[in-house]
Amino acid sequence: MRFEVSKKFLKDRWIGFNSSAFYEKLVQLILSVLILTIISGMLGGVAITILHLQLLFTMDLEHALRVIIIDALTILAVLEIFRTTLAYFSEGRIKVTYIIDTAIVVMLTEIMACWFKEFDLYKMGMLNFLVLTLCVMRIFAVKYSPSIKHPG
Repeated sequence: MRFEVSKKFLKDRWIGFNSSAFYEKLVQLILSVLILTIISGMLGGVAITILHLQLLFTMDLEHALRVIIIDALTILAVLEIFRTTLAYFSEGRIKVTYIIDTAIVVMLTEIMACWFKEFDLYKMGMLNFLVLTLCVMRIFAVKYSPSIKHPG
């Protein structure tokens, strides 16, 4: 008798199961953990950047500022990833413009890192070409956004 009650209970629960709602809750849980990880990474990056401020007194000014600038740009790249993750919570989708913005910030960080080091002209040219391509893609992503109604 008890088995029949359990079986009926489970059958009723299964009929009421909504896989879409379960998926959304699971994604929100995973993204919440990701957000905590990103915030921890940003806090760690800020702490390391503050620790790198001591380089201003121990090394030549140019090298110390290079390290601090690259640290700051890396934190900004992580901030863009954070913004992309939060956009999913508010809109239920990830905007292409946020992904392109993140890629542009990361590429600009790479360009700055190459600029401060001995850089290969070919590598610098390719990075610049990639940033320009991403900028054009961003313009098209904004211009032809699905949220904007186009005449046609």
